[in-house]
Amino acid sequence: MLSAAHAANQPADTIYRNGYVYTVDARDSVQQALAVRGGRIVYVGDNDGAQAYAGKKTEVIDLRGRMLMPGLIDGHMHPQSGGSRLLNCSLDYASLTVAQFQSRIQACLDRDKKSGPERWMVVVNWFQQGMLPDGVETTAATLDALKTERPIIVRSSFGHSALLNSKGIRTAKIERDTPNPAGGVITRDAQGNATGLLEDAAQDLAMNLLPPLTVAENLAASKAALAAMRQQGVTSFLDAYTDPETMTAFTDLQKQGKLTARAHFAVLIDLDKGATPRSAVAELLKQQKQFDQGPTRVAPSLQVRHAKLFMDGVISAPAFTGAMIEPYLVNKGTADQPDWQPGPHNGPPSYFSPDTLRATLTELARARIDPHIHVDGDRAVRESLDAIADLRATPEGKRVRPALAHDEIVDPADYPRFAQLDVTPVLSFQWGKPAPDTVGALKDYMGPRRYALVEPQALLLNAGARIAYGSDWPVDPLDEWFALKVGVTRTAAPNAGKEYAGRLTDQPGMPRAEVLRAITINAAYTLRQEKDTGSLEVGKLADMIVLDRNFFTIPAEDIANIKVLQTVVGGKIVYESEGMR
Repeated sequence: MLSAAHAANQPADTIYRNGYVYTVDARDSVQQALAVRGGRIVYVGDNDGAQAYAGKKTEVIDLRGRMLMPGLIDGHMHPQSGGSRLLNCSLDYASLTVAQFQSRIQACLDRDKKSGPERWMVVVNWFQQGMLPDGVETTAATLDALKTERPIIVRSSFGHSALLNSKGIRTAKIERDTPNPAGGVITRDAQGNATGLLEDAAQDLAMNLLPPLTVAENLAASKAALAAMRQQGVTSFLDAYTDPETMTAFTDLQKQGKLTARAHFAVLIDLDKGATPRSAVAELLKQQKQFDQGPTRVAPSLQVRHAKLFMDGVISAPAFTGAMIEPYLVNKGTADQPDWQPGPHNGPPSYFSPDTLRATLTELARARIDPHIHVDGDRAVRESLDAIADLRATPEGKRVRPALAHDEIVDPADYPRFAQLDVTPVLSFQWGKPAPDTVGALKDYMGPRRYALVEPQALLLNAGARIAYGSDWPVDPLDEWFALKVGVTRTAAPNAGKEYAGRLTDQPGMPRAEVLRAITINAAYTLRQEKDTGSLEVGKLADMIVLDRNFFTIPAEDIANIKVLQTVVGGKIVYESEGMR
């Protein structure tokens, strides 16, 4: 700690006092005051000690007992997609009847009077699993009933499915003999005709035909994403699947001094189109050379230090693209008298074979790039852990910080391996609640033994894993505080409906302190940023937020109602609500 005499010679720029300063240090200590100079924290302690840092130009902020904590670090999101969807025709993640689904899209078509018959209508944030009544089918015919000559694509909020109308099917040149692409499925009816639903990589048949965002649209999407993050208290993030256009937009904002969160980017490694592990990593390094701005500094900047790999899709119906150890169950009885038995498949082959995964991880380790791997089913988890175990036995593999994102179901035998191999599960806590995609059908096709294990957040924590948080926005709305509430309670929102009351399975929630560590210091670790951010300690960057209520003392359900009053990045206030002063 700096001496009081030394502090007096160098007054702080800002002092926060009379607060509940939750530090997230090694002891989770709570202090009263904090001082900032030059964008870094120079003092954390009591009010009396902070006084020594006060000078004539020091701004003193009276917290009046409010909670000050580290800024949120979102370890897995898709900001450009989230930002652009704020500007798009959106179904707002709502549970809709077919009539409501059609009405919402028709309203968008009616508002867009400028577009001609060949321009795609892109619809986003479709909560496919929440369509009403439960299990109702949506096909091209559902969209063909709309009054338009335009091709339509409706994108599932999960990101793993898309629905086309008949014009869209024709525009994408999907015919009876069109083969399923690697890692994707063209859903077909009994006659072999495409229904309009595309799963995983099959979406590219249509997505690749959409006009790319213009430079102005990309910039608008980045601005919208950052504005949403500031209000939520997000001070650092990982874009978990980026592209050069996105990084260009964020670079432009950084040059203009308008980057208000520390930006980290994961470049996709995809071997489907003939790339080898070596050539794919070489392409990543080329993008790193173009966009990475070097070591973390006070002002927010860009870093390109991660690779994104997909091992599978999602376990939710109707996709069933999550890679499972045992088969999905199918009903061999009737609707009235169901008989759920093992079905013919356990998901697709993993998107990386064991050999290509090992070779890719080896190349990444040599390049000092950390892998961020999408794993949803338990087989995808196991195969990834197996490959990482082999990687750890190599000299270059010892320093890697692998992350496995999602982990919606993990075989219990693999729980302790996360700690043993120092692999961080990056989890979206908001999924661990009763909802259309986690009750009902999921319980049936997983069976009771596996269903009891879904969303194993506390189970992994109790096995010693370092849990980090990632919102996966825009798979869900960007609502970090609701997600943290679910992490503690495993309950849905009060207005979700009687069928979604209570907790998801018998698993416990996570302790409040662990939930906050997941979205601060643990997420910072996955970004190799823990020496600079993630806790409020002397020498660290002043990335922090002021809350309107105390996360630890309010009822657990009230955590969802927390509002951020002030967001600070590198000592600079980037967001402040009217209730702060």
